[in-house]
Amino acid sequence: MRNAALALKLLLTGLTIAFAGLPLTVRGQTKGETEQQAIVAVVDRFMDGWNRHDAKAFVGVFAEDADFSNIRGEGASGRSKIEEFHTPMFATIFKNSHQSYTATKTRFIRPDVAAVDVRWEMTGATDAQGNPRLDRRGLLNFVMAKNDGKWQILVMHNLDLTALPPSNSGNPATKNP
Repeated sequence: MRNAALALKLLLTGLTIAFAGLPLTVRGQTKGETEQQAIVAVVDRFMDGWNRHDAKAFVGVFAEDADFSNIRGEGASGRSKIEEFHTPMFATIFKNSHQSYTATKTRFIRPDVAAVDVRWEMTGATDAQGNPRLDRRGLLNFVMAKNDGKWQILVMHNLDLTALPPSNSGNPATKNP
């Protein structure tokens, strides 16, 4: 009986030690990591809306008073105007496009405001006549804010870097402008 009680104590002690680390893993996540994950989730929803060619879903990650500019410097202000801007493009030049991202970089300006750079790649776009365009790559620059517990895009600027040769250097001072 004594051996059974000792075995049970050892088992319970072992389980306690084994499971003690689990809550620490969840609690050990910093607020910054949690916010970074929430921002990446916004980028994922942005890309999902684009890849479904669904202007309403695409603009769902923008703030009501957001500003947007494309690679030509054209743009729109306000979520509904951004949707109007993209709707015809998703039906024509981008109807078969697919966009993905390769990297994100976030700088928290304040705990509820972040500058986010997103390196993107696009396939399947066409010109206005329906001719295939070369695959493209670029940089999205977002200013995001957390309002009512939810991250949203306040400002978006898009850069097309396709014409620039890729940099072979890890040194930012030697990268293409």
